Amino acid sequence: MKNETIDAGKAGARAELRRAWSEERAAAVTARRGGDQPGEWRHLERAHILSQPMAVPHLRTHVAMLGAGLRRHDRREVAGQLLRLVVAAPGSLSGRYPVGNTGGADVSALRPMPIPEDLRSVLMHATNAKEL
Repeated sequence: MKNETIDAGKAGARAELRRAWSEERAAAVTARRGGDQPGEWRHLERAHILSQPMAVPHLRTHVAMLGAGLRRHDRREVAGQLLRLVVAAPGSLSGRYPVGNTGGADVSALRPMPIPEDLRSVLMHATNAKEL
């Protein structure tokens, strides 16, 4: 019974993380449709922070970032995202990723970064981290 309760808690926390990620992705799409490139990118960065513990959402976020780079004709971003597409899933699956990294080519793919406070509690709950 105790393990079932723990498993249910983990599932709920993971569902909350996925919901928060989905909201950021939806906000990015809304910004893009409204012609707000900086807003789109800001939401993609937030989605990236949330996606890091989950391999498939992490990959999907980098695909969306690649699309944003292509729309902006930003060669550096496109190249950076292509590299990140190779390492994103293995990093998520192994738990070896730079916590808080925003995922763009303008920062090192290995650099941990501060996590926005509103995302910190979601990540801590979903990953059972004592501190991020």
